[in-house]
Amino acid sequence: MKALLKNLGIILVLIAVVVLAVPAFSGTTSNLSIGIAAILLVVGVLSHIFINKKID
Repeated sequence: MKALLKNLGIILVLIAVVVLAVPAFSGTTSNLSIGIAAILLVVGVLSHIFINKKID
């Protein structure tokens, strides 16, 4: 459980990459997918920083 929590930020960033990649490869990008990916990216980076400071 501790390992999963430690990698939560990286997992969120990878989900953001998938959210951006799927519409890009299908040729239909929308503001909604870009917004969701941006929110996931920011939350993932911030959670990675704060969780790793707290766990280590």
